Amino acid sequence: MATDPRPLYTRATAQAARLIRTVRPDQLTGPTPCAEYDVRTLLSHIVGGTRRIALVGEGGEGQSVALYAPDVPDDAWAQAYDEVREQSLKAWESDERMASTVRVPWGEIPGRAALSAYVMEIVTHSWDLSEAVGRPLPLDPELAEFSLAAAHEALPDGPREGRPFDAPVPAPEGAGAYERLAAWLGRTPLSRT
Repeated sequence: MATDPRPLYTRATAQAARLIRTVRPDQLTGPTPCAEYDVRTLLSHIVGGTRRIALVGEGGEGQSVALYAPDVPDDAWAQAYDEVREQSLKAWESDERMASTVRVPWGEIPGRAALSAYVMEIVTHSWDLSEAVGRPLPLDPELAEFSLAAAHEALPDGPREGRPFDAPVPAPEGAGAYERLAAWLGRTPLSRT
């Protein structure tokens, strides 16, 4: 992918931050399109995953950071995300980091490819969260289009053993970019499950 993912990552994480601020305490135990996650676990994964990509951007190895943030109190998800978001944005500022090889859980890849994958991840999890809490805000379709292209480039059309995404499912007719992205990653809206 030739596009510099940094501006998109900034927008995607800002979108996630706005969405996280809408989550009410009574929604934390609700289901999400990620069958194994309730809203609280999804928030924990979003914060933990953002800590991980911040560490990768700082030159560390992502595997050394947990994918979850169980240490966050229920009333502090927005603050916790804002903190790791700022850390992550700072870690990926330099052109050198974008051009260098970084170590992510699935191997060594160029920084640009790693950050593109994390744009896809936060955009997808923003859709998951939006679905779970009743779609409180409009989501940026350009972010979904970029993420869908990244997903098509990174993931096979078929079984995805050893990867955190299920095989694609059919997107509903007339589906928007987020629904097509979700379908490519094996998700269905809660209303269809």
